[in-house]
Amino acid sequence: MRMLVVYCHPCPDSFSAALRDRVLSTLRGAGHETRLLDLYAQDFDPVMSDAERRDYHTPGINEEPVAADLALLRWCEGLIFVYPTWWYAQPAMLKGWLDRVWVPHATFTMPDENTPIRRVLTHIRVLGVVTTLGSPWWWWTFVIGAPGRKIILRGLRALMHPSCRTHWLALHKMDTATAKQREAFLDRVERELSLIDCEVQPQALTMLGV
Repeated sequence: MRMLVVYCHPCPDSFSAALRDRVLSTLRGAGHETRLLDLYAQDFDPVMSDAERRDYHTPGINEEPVAADLALLRWCEGLIFVYPTWWYAQPAMLKGWLDRVWVPHATFTMPDENTPIRRVLTHIRVLGVVTTLGSPWWWWTFVIGAPGRKIILRGLRALMHPSCRTHWLALHKMDTATAKQREAFLDRVERELSLIDCEVQPQALTMLGV
Protein backbone atom coordinates (compact mmCIF):
# COMPACT_ATOMS: atom_id res chain seq x y z
CA MET A 1 0.00 0.00 0.00
CA ARG A 2 0.99 3.64 -0.40
CA MET A 3 1.32 4.92 3.17
CA LEU A 4 1.59 8.57 4.19
CA VAL A 5 2.97 9.31 7.66
CA VAL A 6 2.12 12.78 8.97
CA TYR A 7 4.48 13.69 11.80
CA CYS A 8 4.25 16.63 14.18
CA HIS A 9 6.79 17.39 16.93
CA PRO A 10 9.29 20.25 17.25
CA CYS A 11 12.12 18.30 18.92
CA PRO A 12 14.31 15.98 16.81
CA ASP A 13 15.33 13.90 19.83
CA SER A 14 11.81 13.39 21.23
CA PHE A 15 10.13 10.06 21.92
CA SER A 16 7.69 11.02 19.17
CA ALA A 17 10.67 11.00 16.79
CA ALA A 18 11.46 7.45 17.90
CA LEU A 19 7.84 6.52 17.25
CA ARG A 20 8.00 8.10 13.80
CA ASP A 21 11.12 6.09 12.96
CA ARG A 22 9.56 2.84 14.19
CA VAL A 23 6.38 3.48 12.21
CA LEU A 24 8.34 4.13 9.02
CA SER A 25 10.67 1.14 9.43
CA THR A 26 7.75 -1.16 10.21
CA LEU A 27 5.72 -0.08 7.20
CA ARG A 28 8.72 -0.33 4.88
CA GLY A 29 9.63 -3.70 6.31
CA ALA A 30 6.12 -4.93 5.53
CA GLY A 31 6.57 -3.90 1.90
CA HIS A 32 4.57 -0.68 1.86
CA GLU A 33 5.63 2.40 -0.09
CA THR A 34 5.98 5.28 2.38
CA ARG A 35 6.21 9.03 2.32
CA LEU A 36 6.82 11.26 5.34
CA LEU A 37 5.22 14.66 5.85
CA ASP A 38 7.11 16.32 8.72
CA LEU A 39 5.21 19.49 9.51
CA TYR A 40 7.93 21.16 11.57
CA ALA A 41 10.70 20.18 9.16
CA GLN A 42 8.83 21.77 6.27
CA ASP A 43 8.01 24.81 8.42
CA PHE A 44 4.30 24.44 7.75
CA ASP A 45 2.31 27.57 8.56
CA PRO A 46 -0.77 26.48 10.58
CA VAL A 47 -2.40 29.92 10.40
CA MET A 48 -5.19 30.29 7.85
CA SER A 49 -4.91 33.64 6.10
CA ASP A 50 -7.69 36.09 5.36
CA ALA A 51 -7.55 35.18 1.67
CA GLU A 52 -7.68 31.44 2.37
CA ARG A 53 -10.75 31.84 4.56
CA ARG A 54 -12.54 33.93 1.93
CA ASP A 55 -11.71 31.36 -0.78
CA TYR A 56 -12.34 28.34 1.47
CA HIS A 57 -15.47 27.25 -0.41
CA THR A 58 -14.25 28.04 -3.93
CA PRO A 59 -13.29 24.86 -5.82
CA GLY A 60 -9.77 24.89 -7.19
CA ILE A 61 -8.77 28.22 -5.71
CA ASN A 62 -9.02 26.79 -2.19
CA GLU A 63 -6.49 24.10 -3.16
CA GLU A 64 -3.75 26.41 -4.42
CA PRO A 65 -2.06 27.30 -1.07
CA VAL A 66 -1.88 23.62 -0.01
CA ALA A 67 -1.58 21.86 -3.37
CA ALA A 68 1.48 19.79 -2.38
CA ASP A 69 -0.21 18.47 0.75
CA LEU A 70 -3.39 17.61 -1.13
CA ALA A 71 -1.29 15.74 -3.69
CA LEU A 72 0.01 13.54 -0.87
CA LEU A 73 -3.52 12.85 0.38
CA ARG A 74 -4.57 11.89 -3.13
CA TRP A 75 -1.52 9.65 -3.47
CA CYS A 76 -1.87 7.62 -0.29
CA GLU A 77 -4.01 4.58 0.45
CA GLY A 78 -3.17 4.62 4.13
CA LEU A 79 -2.67 7.56 6.48
CA ILE A 80 -0.83 7.36 9.82
CA PHE A 81 -0.52 10.32 12.20
CA VAL A 82 2.33 10.47 14.73
CA TYR A 83 2.16 13.28 17.28
CA PRO A 84 2.04 14.05 21.02
CA THR A 85 -1.37 14.79 22.49
CA TRP A 86 -1.26 18.25 24.09
CA TRP A 87 -4.24 19.55 26.04
CA TYR A 88 -6.24 16.48 25.05
CA ALA A 89 -5.98 16.89 21.26
CA GLN A 90 -3.61 17.53 18.37
CA PRO A 91 -0.81 20.12 18.63
CA ALA A 92 -1.66 23.52 17.11
CA MET A 93 0.64 22.82 14.15
CA LEU A 94 -1.29 19.66 13.25
CA LYS A 95 -4.70 21.20 13.92
CA GLY A 96 -3.74 24.05 11.59
CA TRP A 97 -2.77 21.50 8.95
CA LEU A 98 -6.21 19.95 9.20
CA ASP A 99 -7.87 23.38 9.01
CA ARG A 100 -5.93 24.49 5.94
CA VAL A 101 -5.48 21.28 3.94
CA TRP A 102 -8.77 19.42 4.40
CA VAL A 103 -10.74 21.84 2.24
CA PRO A 104 -14.20 21.37 0.68
CA HIS A 105 -14.51 19.68 -2.71
CA ALA A 106 -10.96 18.26 -2.43
CA THR A 107 -11.59 16.17 0.72
CA PHE A 108 -15.39 16.31 1.15
CA THR A 109 -18.43 17.74 -0.56
CA MET A 110 -20.39 20.56 1.01
CA PRO A 111 -23.84 19.72 2.39
CA ASP A 112 -27.10 21.29 1.30
CA GLU A 113 -30.54 21.32 2.91
CA ASN A 114 -31.25 17.70 2.03
CA THR A 115 -27.80 16.14 1.68
CA PRO A 116 -25.05 15.85 4.28
CA ILE A 117 -21.37 16.14 3.45
CA ARG A 118 -20.10 13.27 1.32
CA ARG A 119 -16.77 11.48 1.36
CA VAL A 120 -14.19 12.20 -1.34
CA LEU A 121 -11.03 10.42 -0.14
CA THR A 122 -12.45 6.95 -0.76
CA HIS A 123 -9.05 5.61 -1.84
CA ILE A 124 -7.82 5.82 1.78
CA ARG A 125 -8.54 2.46 3.40
CA VAL A 126 -6.30 2.56 6.50
CA LEU A 127 -6.22 5.32 9.10
CA GLY A 128 -4.05 5.27 12.19
CA VAL A 129 -2.79 7.36 15.08
CA VAL A 130 0.34 6.83 17.17
CA THR A 131 0.41 9.27 20.07
CA THR A 132 1.46 9.91 23.65
CA LEU A 133 -0.57 11.51 26.42
CA GLY A 134 0.31 12.83 29.86
CA SER A 135 -3.10 11.97 31.28
CA PRO A 136 -4.19 8.52 32.45
CA TRP A 137 -6.52 6.57 30.18
CA TRP A 138 -9.59 6.84 32.37
CA TRP A 139 -9.32 10.64 32.76
CA TRP A 140 -8.81 11.28 29.06
CA THR A 141 -11.56 8.86 28.00
CA PHE A 142 -14.33 9.24 30.56
CA VAL A 143 -13.80 12.72 32.00
CA ILE A 144 -12.56 14.61 28.94
CA GLY A 145 -14.22 12.49 26.26
CA ALA A 146 -11.20 11.62 24.07
CA PRO A 147 -11.51 14.63 21.73
CA GLY A 148 -8.25 14.01 19.86
CA ARG A 149 -9.27 10.45 19.01
CA LYS A 150 -12.72 11.49 17.83
CA ILE A 151 -11.37 14.23 15.56
CA ILE A 152 -9.35 11.74 13.51
CA LEU A 153 -10.99 8.33 13.89
CA ARG A 154 -14.53 9.69 13.55
CA GLY A 155 -14.27 13.07 11.84
CA LEU A 156 -11.59 12.31 9.25
CA ARG A 157 -12.59 8.68 8.79
CA ALA A 158 -16.04 9.81 7.63
CA LEU A 159 -14.35 11.28 4.53
CA MET A 160 -12.57 8.05 3.58
CA HIS A 161 -13.51 4.62 2.25
CA PRO A 162 -16.65 3.26 3.99
CA SER A 163 -14.66 0.21 5.12
CA CYS A 164 -11.59 2.17 6.22
CA ARG A 165 -9.79 0.30 9.02
CA THR A 166 -8.57 2.29 12.00
CA HIS A 167 -5.66 1.88 14.42
CA TRP A 168 -5.31 3.81 17.68
CA LEU A 169 -2.01 3.36 19.54
CA ALA A 170 -1.58 5.57 22.60
CA LEU A 171 0.89 5.63 25.46
CA HIS A 172 -0.78 7.25 28.47
CA LYS A 173 1.00 8.78 31.48
CA MET A 174 3.90 9.63 29.23
CA ASP A 175 5.52 11.96 31.76
CA THR A 176 6.16 9.11 34.19
CA ALA A 177 6.68 6.28 31.69
CA THR A 178 9.86 4.30 32.29
CA ALA A 179 12.36 3.38 29.59
CA LYS A 180 11.00 -0.17 29.73
CA GLN A 181 7.42 1.06 29.23
CA ARG A 182 8.45 3.23 26.31
CA GLU A 183 10.29 0.37 24.65
CA ALA A 184 7.27 -1.87 25.17
CA PHE A 185 5.09 0.72 23.46
CA LEU A 186 7.48 0.92 20.50
CA ASP A 187 7.22 -2.86 20.19
CA ARG A 188 3.43 -2.67 20.39
CA VAL A 189 3.38 -0.13 17.56
CA GLU A 190 5.56 -2.40 15.46
CA ARG A 191 3.40 -5.46 16.13
CA GLU A 192 0.16 -3.77 15.18
CA LEU A 193 1.35 -1.84 12.16
CA SER A 194 3.19 -4.84 10.76
CA LEU A 195 -0.22 -6.45 10.28
CA ILE A 196 -1.48 -3.68 7.98
CA ASP A 197 -1.95 -4.94 4.45
CA CYS A 198 -4.57 -4.37 1.76
CA GLU A 199 -7.33 -4.64 4.34
CA VAL A 200 -9.95 -3.96 1.68
CA GLN A 201 -9.02 -5.98 -1.39
CA PRO A 202 -9.28 -4.39 -4.87
CA GLN A 203 -12.14 -6.77 -5.75
CA ALA A 204 -14.11 -5.47 -2.78
CA LEU A 205 -13.53 -1.90 -3.91
CA THR A 206 -14.94 -2.77 -7.32
CA MET A 207 -18.00 -4.35 -5.77
CA LEU A 208 -18.57 -1.23 -3.71
CA GLY A 209 -18.44 0.90 -6.84
CA VAL A 210 -15.30 2.79 -5.87
